[in-house]
Amino acid sequence: MRIGQVIGTVTLNRRHPSLAGATFKLVAPLSWDNLAGRSDRSPGEIAVLDELGAGVGSRIGMSEGREAAMPFFPEVKPIDAYNAAILDALEFEIPDFEQEEIQQGPSFGTDR
Repeated sequence: MRIGQVIGTVTLNRRHPSLAGATFKLVAPLSWDNLAGRSDRSPGEIAVLDELGAGVGSRIGMSEGREAAMPFFPEVKPIDAYNAAILDALEFEIPDFEQEEIQQGPSFGTDR
């Protein structure tokens, strides 16, 4: 499961019959650097099936790949990503080795 931020909605012109009435959100997956506030770049956006009603700006927990379709088993749904949770809060600590790098800058193994 990865954390992502909803940045928009997806409108479909045609869809598989098993997805009738489904809503999709455009989600930017968040990397460790995004969560730690060191970067605002996203590795790319993905369309995520959303049955929970996440709004633009919401952070979500999403499953991807085969696991995304597992909540619907034995029904088959052709999806690659599923919104499994809307996150209210997110708390984490930066590991010590990364904290030192933030304060001192990256080390490249040279003593010049």
